[in-house]
Amino acid sequence: MERLLLLVDQRHVDTVIIAKLDRLTRSVNDLAELLERFERRGVSLVSLAESLDTGSAAGRLVINIMTAVSQWERETIGERTRDAMRHKKSSGERVGNIAYGFRLGGTEKQLEPDPQEQIILTTIRELRARHCTLRGIAVEPNARSWRTRRSSAWRLEHVARILRVRSFNT
Repeated sequence: MERLLLLVDQRHVDTVIIAKLDRLTRSVNDLAELLERFERRGVSLVSLAESLDTGSAAGRLVINIMTAVSQWERETIGERTRDAMRHKKSSGERVGNIAYGFRLGGTEKQLEPDPQEQIILTTIRELRARHCTLRGIAVEPNARSWRTRRSSAWRLEHVARILRVRSFNT
């Protein structure tokens, strides 16, 4: 895209041909900026799949409408996904990775506390409340021979991730 815009700005092209409009952009604002830039430099945009040519007023109108519909579709999908994830989370269902301290229950959809991980979480939180460093906190589970979910020794990165995720979920 940078190379294309440089060629357009240097007036080395008259027409930009794309296979399909949504491969260029799905944002109405981005398309408007591109079309305005192209127009200032006398460059037409041709989309092969949609048989559109911005060299005419009708072509510009149709391409703007199609981009608006594409942007609406993308935003609608995002809203539906967000709403579905919120619903699942509010129902106690698994959403994404299973947070440390929990495991899948018998239904394979509901989360339930994992007793051993809850002990480790409590220990980590208590040490953090005493202003221990992340590296210092990681020493404690290792001293007790506790392992991460992947059976590795505790490192400050593991502790940081757990504390960061826990702060978002509480």
